[in-house]
Amino acid sequence: MAASGKIGVFRLPPLPTIREIIKLFRLQAVKQLSQNFLLDLRLTAPGKLRIVHGDVLTYKIERAFPDTIRRQWEDDPPNVHIIGNLPFSVSTPLIIKWLENISLKDGPFVYGRTQMTLTFQKEVAERLVATTGSKQRSRLSIMAQHLCDVDHLFTIPGKAFVPKPEVDVGVVRFTPLVQPKIKQPFKLVEKVVQNVFQFRRKYCHRGLGMLFPEAQRLESTGRLLQLADIDPTLRPVHLSLTHFKSLCDVYRKMCDEDAQLFAYNFREELKQRKRQDQEQEDDTEDCESSATTRVPSLTG
Repeated sequence: MAASGKIGVFRLPPLPTIREIIKLFRLQAVKQLSQNFLLDLRLTAPGKLRIVHGDVLTYKIERAFPDTIRRQWEDDPPNVHIIGNLPFSVSTPLIIKWLENISLKDGPFVYGRTQMTLTFQKEVAERLVATTGSKQRSRLSIMAQHLCDVDHLFTIPGKAFVPKPEVDVGVVRFTPLVQPKIKQPFKLVEKVVQNVFQFRRKYCHRGLGMLFPEAQRLESTGRLLQLADIDPTLRPVHLSLTHFKSLCDVYRKMCDEDAQLFAYNFREELKQRKRQDQEQEDDTEDCESSATTRVPSLTG
């Protein structure tokens, strides 16, 4: 106590910030795993947290919550919300996996129309919400929008993370639709969409042709486009969800007529043709080698 009779005031040093703790303990994010520390407290969710160690691509989220929270698909979304700061390296395969789960109403969607709020590279986020005619229109646009309402909520600048990634981050919300806009199996829709966008700078008939074996490609592609009422000179980015619905519906009928059509893969046909060409080339070289071999003379 001071001589004046007043009690001395002692100030404790300020607690270290999260950034300083990271430096103090030499914690490092693993770049190969697309890890970053999110330090902006305005963006994190304080509260109780249960950490499950596992692979998000294989973890069974449908076992994480009690059955009592389940709702009918037609009802409002259940009291479950998937929120993820996704590693960029797995964001695309993971959202494709979850979109397939939505179509099958399994995985995290056994509880009903579970909502998701996820982070992606800004460019991927723009693809997910891209509208017809946009230069960002892609396979992801169609696969996401035919199953969900998709909203790009906001963008997080790269400087909000440590270490700072080279790109900004888009936060995207997905709300599964009661009825998909394309009522065909997920794998069939995915195959049609993938083939269309593999030649995104060409006319749409170019990619659609790869759905059919070479021997019938021209005829079958023409039939598909005619029955679907699609202009063959439209570019992939100008095809609407209605266009893709028509294409998928007609392609499904063609697959029903030909049981082997859906299993056809033009890349496998191309590989087989290359193997055959190589075998023929090897046979030709062997024949030429035999023809030029010198026959010994009987006269010496």
